[in-house]
Amino acid sequence: MNRGSLVTPAALAVTAVLLAAGCAPQTKSDTTRDLDSLPASSVGPVSPSEVAPSAPPRPSGDATIIPPDSASQSPTAEPDGADTPSTPSSPDPSRSPVGTARGSVKVVDTVATDIPIPWGMARLPDGTVLVTSRDEHHLYRVAPKAGKVVDLGEIPGVVSDGGEGGLLGVAVSSYYPETKRIFLYYSTSTDNRIATVTLQPGSPATLSDPQVVFSGIPRGFRHNGGRIAFGPDDMLYVGTGETEVPALAQDTSSLGGKILRMTPQGKPAPGNPFKNSVVYSYGHRNVQGLTFNEQGRLFASEFGDKTADELNWIRPGRNYGWPASQGATDLKGVTSPIAEFGTDEDSPSGVAMAGGSVYMAALKGERLWRIPLDGTKLVARPRAFLIGDFGRLRTVLALSETQLLVSTSNTDGRISPRPGDDRLLLLDVS
Repeated sequence: MNRGSLVTPAALAVTAVLLAAGCAPQTKSDTTRDLDSLPASSVGPVSPSEVAPSAPPRPSGDATIIPPDSASQSPTAEPDGADTPSTPSSPDPSRSPVGTARGSVKVVDTVATDIPIPWGMARLPDGTVLVTSRDEHHLYRVAPKAGKVVDLGEIPGVVSDGGEGGLLGVAVSSYYPETKRIFLYYSTSTDNRIATVTLQPGSPATLSDPQVVFSGIPRGFRHNGGRIAFGPDDMLYVGTGETEVPALAQDTSSLGGKILRMTPQGKPAPGNPFKNSVVYSYGHRNVQGLTFNEQGRLFASEFGDKTADELNWIRPGRNYGWPASQGATDLKGVTSPIAEFGTDEDSPSGVAMAGGSVYMAALKGERLWRIPLDGTKLVARPRAFLIGDFGRLRTVLALSETQLLVSTSNTDGRISPRPGDDRLLLLDVS
């Protein structure tokens, strides 16, 4: 059922640079099976020798369980700046629900069709959803229940060049009712940057001109990162890529190949691990998804190269290994992921937390992964849904503990689009 169609007005060893897995034109794997659930008792340590950095790619369809090492939680901090309310929200101290690989994922509606390369999604307090169009540079407002799509207009100054840059992430803080600011991550001809726009009331509503709050993030043809999200500490977290220059990931003076943490005004957040720096974690290849659980812990999806894609639990100041490692590793000073995936079955993009599980969209793998957690530990083998049903999946947004909004990404030149692409899908999960 099509409820809404788009209406548009017009420092470790550095390895050799390789083409990004999932970044070149691809064909879908013929693997279509779900992965069986494992009992929690079967989740055990993985020997580093079994998943060394030089290991060959995982067998088709494999998803590996890796126990996280122990570490303290990410710090929280008071936001600064005159336009920020004085009392930030705090992480829920209660225990997150425990996820399960069982249950179902059902498509209950097609909310919108014919959106050109939808990339980022963020929910406004009224329940409508903001959606960015990567190459068209427009911002849309979608009412998921009503299937209504409104084009809010083009964001000036955004530059696409046929690669992975353009209008990417979008985020809304808990202070939106007071500030009315929408945060956008986008590419220019020289860098990636973060700017704010305000949604000005009217019929139709209009956008203000962008006000840049942070600039200078490395920009490349590929590996531009782009996902942004506000944490429960009301700080802005930003995933960046190393722009196909692997050495940037290990250089803590560079903003490439990092997760950044900053105030809403674009300044280093209090409590960051590196003095006077927005760098929060490093050693990343191309961060594509960010999500938080109810305890305020941060999880990030990341493109690997030839060996493994990753879901990581992010801690301040940690090194996540690229370019010396992919997947689980025994390299000193490197943090292993909590789960890794064969690159043919994944190419991870957006992630969202719902019902104790991380839901992760896969581009090349053309599927939605459910990754069940108990806190930060996997309790069962990840399970894949929607395999090949809708093509490449880009972004996941949790509307509730049992409902997700998922976007396809079939008009980006990697595969042949289907009639109605790209679309937003409303899913029930149980």
